[in-house]
Amino acid sequence: MKTAVITGASSGLGVELLRAAVEFCPDIDTFWLIARRRERLEALAAQFPGKTLRPVPLDLTAPSAVRTLERLLEKEKPALSLLINNAGFGRRCDFPESEPGDQTGMIDLNCRALTAVTRCCLPYMTAGSLILNISSIASFAPTPRMTVYCSTKAYVQSFSRALREELRPRGINVLAACPGPMDTEFLPVAGCEHGKSRTFDALPHQNPAKMARKALSAGLRGRSVCTMGAFYKFYRFLAHVLPKSVLMKFTRC
Repeated sequence: MKTAVITGASSGLGVELLRAAVEFCPDIDTFWLIARRRERLEALAAQFPGKTLRPVPLDLTAPSAVRTLERLLEKEKPALSLLINNAGFGRRCDFPESEPGDQTGMIDLNCRALTAVTRCCLPYMTAGSLILNISSIASFAPTPRMTVYCSTKAYVQSFSRALREELRPRGINVLAACPGPMDTEFLPVAGCEHGKSRTFDALPHQNPAKMARKALSAGLRGRSVCTMGAFYKFYRFLAHVLPKSVLMKFTRC
């Protein structure tokens, strides 16, 4: 019986990644869904008849959460064929006036938890498995006023590339997905809802369902990075060729 683990699975892109996994990975029978809100996780079960959805209510910013997951894995010893690290959040603010807990919380969830969950799950993954990490277009260049968020997503990008090379001999692929803004709970939490940021208002918004399907399809085909849309692919190219000091004049939120 094959199993998938999805973090940040209770809403938005996480739910769409679950839908895509059910469609593209019919051999996966059981999905461990990790998020803080148990009631939302339990409500998803009715949408996926024939699949076993197991709510694992954890706040991954708490160090004890990873230990809980580790003990659960040791007890169940699942055959993991898919790990999706989707949990994360951002804040748009001036760093000197920001809440310190928000800034360190982003590091805890976007970097530390992603790293720890991946390490916990790897012993249960074999050839043909996929790790899909959600990065962001913000990883391409520094983003003033989202200083810590873009830095955490650059970590996800670098971590994913290096880990992919390490795991190549084992036949495990790692993909970093880099979505643009999407109309999910992320934007109001980050302070980027419509009318709050001219940059976010001007950027093309992407469909979470399309992004989920494209990212998972790319990962299953052995790709290392997934960026959707000509605009953001061109931005990724510019980030490789232009000085970061130039790009930051346009990325400020």
